[in-house]
Amino acid sequence: MSAYSIVRFRAKPDQEEAFKTIFIGLDRQFDGLRRFVLIKTGDRSYCSIGEWESYDHLAASRPRMIANLDRFRHTLEDFGEGVTDAVSGEAVFDKVLKS
Repeated sequence: MSAYSIVRFRAKPDQEEAFKTIFIGLDRQFDGLRRFVLIKTGDRSYCSIGEWESYDHLAASRPRMIANLDRFRHTLEDFGEGVTDAVSGEAVFDKVLKS
């Protein structure tokens, strides 16, 4: 089954355009990454979702994902425990409803 990485971000008030520009321009040629989406969820708030072939692929890519984060970390507000709120795991249910 696929694995997913979900990360929440909040851009600093004067850094939203810089955040989007850097984030969108990052290299995402990760082994096993099927799809990657950035979603605007509110005022300066974003969520990224990555779909991976397996959890092993996701875990192996973490050092490069952190290196990518380091390129735009300065554009993000701190949530109190860091500049991201990240979760990941293997899918337990997956059904395509429309194609």
